[in-house]
Amino acid sequence: MKIALVGCGAVTQAVYAPLLSRRRDLFEVTAVCDLSRTLADAAGDRLGAPGRHTSVDEMLDAGGFEAMLVLASGSHGDTVRRALAAGHAVLCEKPLALTRAEVAALPEGRLMVGYMKQYDPAVRRAEALLAELGGPERIRSVEVTVLHPSGESQLAFAHLAQARDVPADLLAALRAREDALVSRALGEDAPAPVRDLYAITLGSVCHDLSLLRRFTGSPAEISHVETWGDAPGSVEISGRLPAAGRFAIRWHYLEDYPAYRETVAVHHDAGTLELVFPSPYLLNAPTVLTVVSGGESRAEWRDVTEAFEAQLAAFHAFVTGGTPPLTDRAGALEDIVTAQRVAARYAVQHDLPIGGEAA
Repeated sequence: MKIALVGCGAVTQAVYAPLLSRRRDLFEVTAVCDLSRTLADAAGDRLGAPGRHTSVDEMLDAGGFEAMLVLASGSHGDTVRRALAAGHAVLCEKPLALTRAEVAALPEGRLMVGYMKQYDPAVRRAEALLAELGGPERIRSVEVTVLHPSGESQLAFAHLAQARDVPADLLAALRAREDALVSRALGEDAPAPVRDLYAITLGSVCHDLSLLRRFTGSPAEISHVETWGDAPGSVEISGRLPAAGRFAIRWHYLEDYPAYRETVAVHHDAGTLELVFPSPYLLNAPTVLTVVSGGESRAEWRDVTEAFEAQLAAFHAFVTGGTPPLTDRAGALEDIVTAQRVAARYAVQHDLPIGGEAA
């Protein structure tokens, strides 16, 4: 399958480029695009892509591919809209967009949204075990803890190329556009704490929301939200699950923490399914699934199959064979709505203004 990449930053350099280099049996990268010509050329050289572009319109006009991977930062709504309108299949990294309106504006087309943890072998095994136990109705609680060190410390090993050739006025215009989208989501008067919480929820906590969707369905109610510490600080979100039980997510940004750790524990009447995820940038580092069952026996299970690679293979199967993705536009929209509910609950609790779509 001939594909094009939009965005040649950290996740492309550390994850997608090495995976696409070793999965040439599935993909041929024919074009890359980044605001930085330096990064576009570096990715093009690494992947053997003849097309190097600094604008999506320029890349779409040049063509030569059938599918697009949208890996840039920020909202992807406009890029995905243009790609779908041009007839391309799209794998879009989370979040799909920052507003419900962006999702509503998307034309029909083949769209898969990238939540790679859903494709992790340990997660798929936990799903199967939960189904054997009787499904989400058996869950008493889902408890999530994320210990998030700086991105620089997580990516130090990757020796990333840096973009220093993007005009400052272009970056300022993009930031203003992103801020306008957040204002549409939360209201013009939404203060910094509400905006920061929304960014964390859509940028990082959304992975845990995606796992809740797989295990239980999206939260039925957001009951409590709190933040503390210097921004980005810590976030706590809790509420009621749709079938039974409750959930609690505690996300902590810890600048100098030794290593990224994410723990998702699903407690049910007869035991626990616990998932411990390593840093997402460490390819083939296994997620550990611990199954606690009768007599307090503990069985650990791990598989070095890379979740990002499994996701890429699923995208290939989606485009060539029609196999449905685990998250489509509807699932991505659910996460945007949940993030807005989180922001609204926090605003109400702290007597802060909230408007826009979240109101």
